[in-house]
Amino acid sequence: MQSLRRRIFSSANQAAPWVLAHRGASAVETENTLAAFRRAMADGADGVELDVQRCATGEVMVFHDDDLSRLAGRPERIDQLSLGDLRQVRLLRGGEISTLDEALATCGPDALVNIEIKYAGLLPAGCRALVEGVAAAVDGAEASERVLISSFSPGAVWGWRRIRPRIPCGLLFEQPRPLHRPWPLRTDILLPLLRPAAVHPEDTLCTSETVARWRQRGYAVNVWTVDAPDRIAALAAMGASAIITNDPARARTALTLTRRSAGG
Repeated sequence: MQSLRRRIFSSANQAAPWVLAHRGASAVETENTLAAFRRAMADGADGVELDVQRCATGEVMVFHDDDLSRLAGRPERIDQLSLGDLRQVRLLRGGEISTLDEALATCGPDALVNIEIKYAGLLPAGCRALVEGVAAAVDGAEASERVLISSFSPGAVWGWRRIRPRIPCGLLFEQPRPLHRPWPLRTDILLPLLRPAAVHPEDTLCTSETVARWRQRGYAVNVWTVDAPDRIAALAAMGASAIITNDPARARTALTLTRRSAGG
């Protein structure tokens, strides 16, 4: 049987994009929690997108922000707290912070898991440690055929391709924002050098022309973050490989209606 991951890269003429739940079903559950991942799969997602970073004791944790202020009302940074400390944190909307090992087990064998490596530091050793930690978790879960790695960090993409060349990765990039840090490295400028298997563009960068160009160059095109049904339908028509959405149930409905209207 063809692996889950391989299908997203080999189906250039697929009938509809895959639906990947952004931080799980984050429209209805606390983002990046085990409950959000379970809900995503119950709502018809093909898989989930989640964020990872290392805590102070080295474990790979599933969490988006650098600190706890937005989601837990606390000022501490994730990289300053131990696994034991993080086990005590209760998120404001409910739920707890999990490890990548726990998330992979919860998503199960039928979900594609897009693991976004969150690293904004400048030290190569820190990036290397996180990449190696993710690789160890994927190996431990025997999940190599059902994961896709992505990152805004060129160093993380480069490092992943070096240690796990058979597990594909994607480069995340966004509309240039000159006041953001470091904005040149959050664009697609390094695609020719990094040569990832996928591009993960912000929705605003996607037109019929840009999607066609990326597909012609051999990339899977996984677009973030899209919730509006009409835009989901438009991206499907352009040939997007996957839609990363906060509301997988709504996205699934939009794609079903689009397919029916097209006579599929």
